[in-house]
Amino acid sequence: MNLSITPSPLGGELAAIPSKSDAHRVLILAALSRGTTRIEINRLSDDIQTTIDCLCALGAEIRRTSDALIVRGISAFAELPELNCRESGSTLRFLLPVAAVCGVNARFSGSGRLPERPIGELVEAMRLHGVRFSTEQLPFSMEGQLSGGEYALKGNVSSQYLTGLLLALPLAKEDSILKLTTKLESAAYVEMTLRTLRSFGAAVEEQNGVYRIPGSQVYRTPGIIRVEGDWSNAAFFLAAGALKSRVRLTGLSKLSPQGDQSILSALTRFGAHVQQSYDVVEVSPGALHGCELDVSETPDLLPILAVLAANATGETRLVNAARLRYKESDRLTATANLVNALGGKAEELPDGLIVSGGGLCGGTVDGCRDHRIVMSAAIASIACREPVTILGADAVNKSYPEFFEDFAHLGGKWHVV
Repeated sequence: MNLSITPSPLGGELAAIPSKSDAHRVLILAALSRGTTRIEINRLSDDIQTTIDCLCALGAEIRRTSDALIVRGISAFAELPELNCRESGSTLRFLLPVAAVCGVNARFSGSGRLPERPIGELVEAMRLHGVRFSTEQLPFSMEGQLSGGEYALKGNVSSQYLTGLLLALPLAKEDSILKLTTKLESAAYVEMTLRTLRSFGAAVEEQNGVYRIPGSQVYRTPGIIRVEGDWSNAAFFLAAGALKSRVRLTGLSKLSPQGDQSILSALTRFGAHVQQSYDVVEVSPGALHGCELDVSETPDLLPILAVLAANATGETRLVNAARLRYKESDRLTATANLVNALGGKAEELPDGLIVSGGGLCGGTVDGCRDHRIVMSAAIASIACREPVTILGADAVNKSYPEFFEDFAHLGGKWHVV
């Protein structure tokens, strides 16, 4: 689907959608728990549905209501299930060790860029602990049961490897020690994992990059659990508030462990006006100016930060973002192309971008089958002088299917071309 957007300011109030990151973790632990869990969530995305489908293939029973998912824990695992992870890296990296620790021999597949995205270090760690893989790359079959013991992982490759093992190893028969050999990046996502584990009664101790995980644990449902609001997707509309008119988002917890809550400090650095209460955030325009931002902890924010930078005065440097080359697109190249296609100036570095301010004109942006590139281009349009056409705009379905409906609710004007 291709869209044409007529430049128009966004303003008003919107409720944040549920966090995709939180939903993956809660769903998996609910499926592994004894009893039934009510997960309060009123919107789903393609990635969340992918995790639901894979958990059902493993043997879970999941029923959807208007405002919740009712999950009955797996009583007997399916034999030789087919787990199609589609384009969801979280689903693949979380369920590989989870299925293996439960002794499930499964076949994994994926689509889009997922077969190209790195999983080598996770696969090797699992091989050293009793798991066999038919090939090095999706699709592949997996056999054997993941054991506990000592694990070593780099912390700067993907926090999802660590999360997958943290979700799995409490169920191993043996105790485990998981050591990070380099500094952990995207640490907030691991803190989210630990918090969710505690909600389901698991015990994991962490000290100085070493995780001690008692084996033979049993996950216990909390009964009812709510998926918190999504800071990652809220960042796009909060950035819109910095460009033209005040935007107010509700349902964003100030106490959330989500790393992308740092969009607020980035907006403040750029010069926008930010107000935050317990679960409401309001952003209004200011005199935006360039700055340097280290995005190693929050790389997914880079595309929308580049849009802000293009509309600021002076130069902005976005650094420590090499991991973005292995997302749904090469997100560094895709973001630079976005800014340049709209009449701005972005220079690509091996691990970041340099964006020159001065404003954007309009033009055609290739969405690159990447939800964050599409949403960034849509927000960029509100500060352009000419229309913006986005190719492949339906990529938003991966994380935010109602994005363009919410865009229109705040005053955006678009039509299919």
